[in-house]
Amino acid sequence: MKYITLGKTGITTPQNAFGALPVQRVGMDEAVRILRRAYEGGMTFFDTARAYTDSEEKLGAAFGDSGIREKIFIATKTTAKTPEDFWKDLETSLGNLKTSYVDLYQLHCVPVCYRPGDGSGMYEALTEAKKQGKVRHIGITAHKIGVAEDIVASGLYETLQFPFSYISSDRDTALVESCKKAGMGFIAMKGLSGGLLNNAEACMAFMSEYEVLPIWGVQRMEELEQWLSFFEKPAVMTNEIRDMIERDRQELSGAFCRGCGYCMPCPMGITINQCARMSQMIRRSPSESWLTDHWQNEMAKIENCIGCGNCMKHCPYELNTPELLRKNLADYREILKNRNLV
Repeated sequence: MKYITLGKTGITTPQNAFGALPVQRVGMDEAVRILRRAYEGGMTFFDTARAYTDSEEKLGAAFGDSGIREKIFIATKTTAKTPEDFWKDLETSLGNLKTSYVDLYQLHCVPVCYRPGDGSGMYEALTEAKKQGKVRHIGITAHKIGVAEDIVASGLYETLQFPFSYISSDRDTALVESCKKAGMGFIAMKGLSGGLLNNAEACMAFMSEYEVLPIWGVQRMEELEQWLSFFEKPAVMTNEIRDMIERDRQELSGAFCRGCGYCMPCPMGITINQCARMSQMIRRSPSESWLTDHWQNEMAKIENCIGCGNCMKHCPYELNTPELLRKNLADYREILKNRNLV
């Protein structure tokens, strides 16, 4: 297994890290079992966030009193926009995680690059937390490429977390290289592009060609075991995998929903983060699971869209979500029509 050092932080870890957003969807006992198995299997970097409901508490239960804490790296995040909320989130995170410090504290899904003296006080709060020893390294996460490029150019942060997968654009790949040149660690989120990519070996082989640390979202033990298997048998890029990646790039090029859910909730009850990518999901997984009465009813809710634009305001990828929903509904109905004709 290849090891990655996150820029100038000195954090060195296997290129196979744990994304703890999905464990908020399982019970405490199962989450602890999954997290400890991840550590036993070789993972040493765990990424969570204050916004992930009880994810931090589950990490605290798994590692806080177990003697493992000093052997791992814990990264968490805050969506705070004021210093007051920043300190409140940090203290809550430390309590949840049962630790006196976090290895990496990140400003979460930022709309701009926070800078010293910009009037927000956010960068000053980060550096003060580091001075106090509550935070060992400071990072930032973004979803918009322009904001991410500004962050790298600023030279203010030690790490950047940004979506990166084998269907990412050339501009995204250039961002990775910019981080490397700047001595800035790159943490790759959305390595499966919101579930659209389903070949773990191809995803891991792709990541191994870059100086990035992928965090794989894990909810089930069988998912974890798949990622842990690469410690025993590392994924290697082959011509066959390259060909498959190229086919996926052709199929998934252009504007598409990654399923992040920042657009939710919809005032009209539309499950946007699934319905806006139905055309891809129905073709990349067993289609019958998306053709049930439940999903037909969910897709029909698209007709109730009032065009409020709330989803567009919150989409980190700046998608025209209402238009995307309408296109997916038309495609879905065509699929249903052809299915009924068989």
